[in-house]
Amino acid sequence: MEKWLVVAGIWMLFATCMVLFIRGAMGASRSKPAAAEVNEDEREGKQTESFRA
Repeated sequence: MEKWLVVAGIWMLFATCMVLFIRGAMGASRSKPAAAEVNEDEREGKQTESFRA
């Protein structure tokens, strides 16, 4: 009985690692970069108060 628990534990650990590895390898290609929000002042080329030096 103990032998089967060890085998099942090792199998579950292996399966979990494979799932996480595959999800990590596929995640970069699926994710789309978030679009940056641009307000009207930035579209017209004006500099806002917070960015002036």
